[in-house]
Parts: sequence; structure tokens; C-alpha cells
Amino acid sequence: MDWPEKFFFVAILVLFVAIDAAQANTMVSGTVFCDQCKDGERSLFDYPIYGVKVQVACSDSNGQITMSREETTNWFGNYAIGFDGTPDLSGCYAQISSSTGSGCVVSAGPAQSLRLVFRMFDVGMYVVDSLLTQPAQPMSFCPKSSNPVPAPVTPVNPLPKPVTPASPPPFRLPPMPRLPPLPPLPSLPPMPPMPFLEATACPHQQWTLPEHKCYWRAVNPNTKVAVIFGPVAAGRYGTDLTLWQGLQGRGDPYRTLLREGITAFLNSYNSLQFPYNSIVVVQHLNWGLMGSNRNVLLTGLRFIRANSGYGKVPCKFTACK
Repeated sequence: MDWPEKFFFVAILVLFVAIDAAQANTMVSGTVFCDQCKDGERSLFDYPIYGVKVQVACSDSNGQITMSREETTNWFGNYAIGFDGTPDLSGCYAQISSSTGSGCVVSAGPAQSLRLVFRMFDVGMYVVDSLLTQPAQPMSFCPKSSNPVPAPVTPVNPLPKPVTPASPPPFRLPPMPRLPPLPPLPSLPPMPPMPFLEATACPHQQWTLPEHKCYWRAVNPNTKVAVIFGPVAAGRYGTDLTLWQGLQGRGDPYRTLLREGITAFLNSYNSLQFPYNSIVVVQHLNWGLMGSNRNVLLTGLRFIRANSGYGKVPCKFTACK
């Protein structure tokens, strides 16, 4: 975004905030995983779980709950819970409250505290470390514990040894010759890099460079905006606009929202640690389009912040081969 456009965008944003400062919202998001090995932590064997109800609750000094909201995880195991205004949720927590009866929710892991990642212009965003559900027993493919708990030994009264007549010594085979040593096992090749697990966030300028087209994984530049974002976006931008064309938008708040929404959608497929998953990106863009001009500006600002890595996460693109 050029400096004149940045100045224009921020000036409009400040104007809307001054006019409508009484309205605000705060979002809490996170993911629920099935802890298949019951080791109490995320591992390669765990997967996101659908249909689990998550409760975000706040309590006073006496332990009485003063505020509470619930939401159900989607097919990707994600949940997003909104609060009106900008309450201080730093002392609140998220926990699993119920489920649809899946086999991996016999027991639930501990509650997790909320962590503030962004607060600006009456908008707040909190994230929660992964919540865990567990099956009744660990899966058979899980690695065994290196320090297994020994089974309890029950003392038994010894029986008297029976008296048997003397027998001839047992027959023994002659010693076998020593076998030659086995050849050493070949060394395994190193694990390939897994960039999808790394934290990275790239602005729209990087996604439009020809040397970065190999990072378009889930969609291609000619995919229609209406196919990805649905009928609300089609009503605003038409049915023929492509993602590549949407990345060129500038000068208009709605075009800026679409450009940053497409960028966030691409980033969500490029990094598991991106703040928004693809479903949440689509939801937020449609919520912005169905709201006021202020909602369009605030949603675009959230996407810009996420696409810039909040000033902490770099863009890790390298030129495609």
C-alpha cells in the first residue's frame, strides 16, 4: 500500500471511529485437538476435532462466573467467540464444555488462559493455546512410555516344593559357532522441511510476484472470487472477478477489504500458525460486507495486521524453482 493510500485509509478509519465509538467488538479464537496418545500435549498423531462446545468464562475474586459465552468447533476444529465492546478478558479462560459424543471426548484437557494479541480502535483479539480432548485409551500406534509404571505385585504364599526322584542330567547340545556380525543399517535420509508448520505471513505485494506463484496451493490465480467467498461477495464484486484481479484493488475501502481478505486466505493455507484459518477468513470478509462502512474498514484493518505478521512474524517466501 502506497503512503498516500495508507494516509487516506487511516484518516477515514479515524473518522468512523470518532463518529461511532460506542460500538466495538472483541474476538476470541482457538483450536481443539484430539489427543490420541493421551500425553497431554500436541503431537503428530493429534488432529482437529469437530462438534466440540468451547466455553469462554470470566470469574470474580470469589470464583463466581460473571461472563460466559459458548461456541462449537467447525470441521477444522476452530472456534471464534465474539464479545460486545472491549472487555478486559486477560483473567478469563477457555475450556471444553460438551461435545456431540465423538469417541475422542471421553475426557478433556485443562482450561487455557486467554492471551491478548491485538487491541486498537475499540477492537480486541485474543487467542487461546490448543485445547485437548482424549479417548478412553491411547491408540495402539502411539509410542510406549519410556518409564512404564510397573504392575502391582500381589504376594502369594509359596507352595511346598514337591519331592521328585533323582533324574539324569539334561542333554545339552554342543556350542554353536558364533555368527558373523550383521552389517550396519543404512542411515535414514533427513526429514524434508515442512514450511507449512512454520510461522509466516506475507503481504499482498509478495503474492503477486511471478517468482512466488508456487505458493498458490489451494487455489490458483484464475479462481473466481465468488467461488471462494460466496454469494455476498458475488453481489458486491461480480461473478467474473478473479483472485489475481482482486489482489490489485486499491483506493476504495471495499476493494482494499477484498485484496487483504484474499491475501489472508492465501496465508491461511501457507502456514498453520497464521491467526485466521480459511473458514474464518471467509466468514469475516462476509461479515464486513454485510455491515456498515465502519465494519468494512475495521475488517480490512484486521486483515492488514494479520498479513503483516503483527510486526513480529516475517514473510519467509523464497523464489520458486
